[in-house]
Amino acid sequence: MSHQTIDHNPELKRLRDEGFNISIVGGFLVVDDVPYVAPDNTVKTGKLISDLPLSGNLISKMGTHVAHFCGEYPCNHKGQPLLYLRHQSQETVHCPGLSSQHSFSSKPNGGVGYSDYYHKMTSYVDKLSGPARQLDPSCDARTFPPFQGNEQHSVFCYIDTASSRAGIGALSERLAVPRVAIVGLGGTGSYVLDLLAKTPIGEIHLFDSDILANHNAFRAPGAASFDELVLRQTKVHYFQAMYSKMRRHLYAHAEKLSEANVHKLQSMTFVFLCLDHGPTKRMLIENLEKFGISFIDVGMGLNLSSSGQLIGSLQVTTSTPEMRDHITAKKRISFGEPEGEAIYATNIQVAELNSLNAAMAVIKWKKLMGFYADEDGEHFSVYSVHANHLINADTP
Repeated sequence: MSHQTIDHNPELKRLRDEGFNISIVGGFLVVDDVPYVAPDNTVKTGKLISDLPLSGNLISKMGTHVAHFCGEYPCNHKGQPLLYLRHQSQETVHCPGLSSQHSFSSKPNGGVGYSDYYHKMTSYVDKLSGPARQLDPSCDARTFPPFQGNEQHSVFCYIDTASSRAGIGALSERLAVPRVAIVGLGGTGSYVLDLLAKTPIGEIHLFDSDILANHNAFRAPGAASFDELVLRQTKVHYFQAMYSKMRRHLYAHAEKLSEANVHKLQSMTFVFLCLDHGPTKRMLIENLEKFGISFIDVGMGLNLSSSGQLIGSLQVTTSTPEMRDHITAKKRISFGEPEGEAIYATNIQVAELNSLNAAMAVIKWKKLMGFYADEDGEHFSVYSVHANHLINADTP
C-alpha cells in the first residue's frame, strides 16, 4: 500500500509533505514531474525511479546509489548532455506501467553514499532541475499534487519487493492469470499452494474436504500448532487463513468434486490435480478436457526396497489443448486405487519429496506461462528418487 508505506517512513513522508509527487509502484520509489532540459533545449518533465528495499511497510536498508529516469537524456541549460550522470541508456521495464530509458550514477561528495531516500531523490532532482531553472525560474519538482488515498488493486497484502529487486517485475506479470484451482491439499498440493501464493494469480481456489490432522502437519509447509490441530478444521480453511496473511482472493471449497459440482472448475484458467483417487481423477480429467482447460497432474509412488530403503519416483503430467493424447495413449496417469503395499498410500512423511513434486509442477506451469524458457516443451517428467534421474518425454 503506497500511502501507508509513505506514512510509515519519515524520509518518504518528508518528500510527500514538501510537495514532491511521489508514489510506490511495483516496489520502486517514483518521483514524477521532475523538470529537466531536453536535447532540443526545451524544459520537460520526467520520472525519477529508485529501488526501495522494504520489510513490510518499512524501508529495510538503503539501496544502491543508482537512479533511473523516464524521459529524454537530460542536458544543461545549453542543451549539452549531463554526461557526468550517465550510467547507461537503454529501455528498461521495471514492472508493468513503469519503465525508464536511462540510469544515473552519482554519489554525494566523498563517495560515502546517500544517507536516506530523501537525500538520494532530492540530490538527483536538484541535478536534473537545476539547468531547467536557468531557462525557466518557475520550474519546480515540488508540485504538491492532490493526495491519492486509494491504492492500485493488488492481490498482495504488502508490496512485492522480491521481483523489483531482481528486475523481473514485468516478467512476473505473465503469471497474473485470472483463476487457478488446486484440487487436493495434501502433502504435494499444499506445497503447490505455497509456491503459487507468491505469484500474482488473480484468484486461487482450493478444493479438499479433508480435516487437518497430525499426519498432514508433518508433510505440509509451515508449522501447525497443537491448538490448530485440536480445532479439526478443514485443510482448505486452515491454508486459506495461513496464506491470507500474504495475499487476497483465496477461496476455500471444503467439498469433494464430483459430476454434480465439477462445473466449478469451468471458469478456471488452469488446474493443478494433486489427488490420489483414480476414479475421481479420471472424471476430473475428462471434464477439464471438455472444458478446454489446461492442467497439471502430480503423482508420487514409493515402496520399500529389499534392503529396507525407500525407492520410487515423482511424476508431473501436463495437458494442454494442443497436446492431450499422451495421457491415455501412453498411460501417463494411473486411474486405479493406490496399491495396498504402496508406502505413500499410508501418508508416509516425505515432505521433501512432496515439495519437490510441487516445485516440478509449478516450474512447468511457469514455463507454460512464458516465465521460464522451455527448450523441450515436455508434457511428462519422471524423477527417480533412488537413481537421481530426471527424464522428460512427450514433446510436441
